[in-house]
Amino acid sequence: MTLAFDDILAARDRLQGHIERTPCRRSRTLSEITGANVWVKFENLQFTAAYKERGALNKLLQLTEAERKRGVIAASAGNHSQGLAYHAARLGIPVTIVMPRGTPFVKVQQTRAHGAEVVIDGEGYDDASAFAMGLRDERDLVFVHPFNDLDVMAGQGTVALEMLEDAPDLEILPVPIGGGGLIAGMATAAKHVKPQIKVIGVEPAMYPSFTARMRGVNAGAASGGATIAEGIAVKQVGDVSYGVARPLVDEVLLIEEPFFERAVALYCNVEKTVTEGAGAASLAALLAFPERFRGKNCGLVITGGNIDTRLLASVLTRELVREQRIVSLRIIGDDRPGLLANVSTIIGQLGANIIEVAHNRLALDVPAKGAEFDLMIETRDAQHTQEIMDALRERGYPPRAV
Repeated sequence: MTLAFDDILAARDRLQGHIERTPCRRSRTLSEITGANVWVKFENLQFTAAYKERGALNKLLQLTEAERKRGVIAASAGNHSQGLAYHAARLGIPVTIVMPRGTPFVKVQQTRAHGAEVVIDGEGYDDASAFAMGLRDERDLVFVHPFNDLDVMAGQGTVALEMLEDAPDLEILPVPIGGGGLIAGMATAAKHVKPQIKVIGVEPAMYPSFTARMRGVNAGAASGGATIAEGIAVKQVGDVSYGVARPLVDEVLLIEEPFFERAVALYCNVEKTVTEGAGAASLAALLAFPERFRGKNCGLVITGGNIDTRLLASVLTRELVREQRIVSLRIIGDDRPGLLANVSTIIGQLGANIIEVAHNRLALDVPAKGAEFDLMIETRDAQHTQEIMDALRERGYPPRAV
């Protein structure tokens, strides 16, 4: 089974007026940070905040009248389900979504808000998909696969068409891989429009499904773990999507968790836009492997922005810790009146903020007449933190980071 470029062109015409033609803009700041010439495609600006609307709608628009009356079913960790539910409701098509346990609540809530029947079952996508297939047979529904479907891939390929229209000089497209539908569609479109362009797959190191398939390894046995990029945490790449994408993909990079976190934080702080872990995967690749992209015109896709707000807050706070803008200092001194006031004065005079204080008199590694203070402080940057530590040391309160 192959995906034709004409199928992607037909999908573009079919989708016109039904979805957002999202902007693709050059990011001056991300270019300076990564060393590449970065263009960003903001698919998080779709109504359901993810590119998945494209493939889902392209499939729905090609159903027969009888299939529409029967209704559709899908298994998804979130974005496919929302895109399918939203457009099915618009078209008057009943929809059932099976979501694995552990799916971010925001995605469950939004999917239900679009009118879908949501069934929670399975530890991951593969378990949820198996359960959905059973429901399909039981209820005589049409299964809309999130990636292993040529109509879905054709819809996803329209992302690359738009990117190359807006930025024709792009040289590299780092594309997230979960089940492989996005990279299959984008690679087909991009290589047809510009044969010399490089398409580089991006996978979480915990879920190397495409990489394992290339190496002839059992991907299921090599996959697992709690990744922030749950949208591409798929144990088995699709057979059809792999067959389409493999001849067109130049390389696949495996990304460790800290790079996903940093990419989410950068999009928020630099571009003032919200992304989920999988949505930031393309930027994570530039951060993890800068030498692969330095000096090149790179097109990044923010594939989705549906991240739990508590997780986003945690990611942003952890980034402050990495940058040493939030630091915990431990000070051991005599337990006498005024010690904490003196330390606080020094920190305040240097322009830092004390977030939290813990006072421990019972630690056995502290003298009986001494006291241990843990202070969490907020500073401008690592240099500012060092200035505060030096000042405390000079005043007789030597700190150590904890």
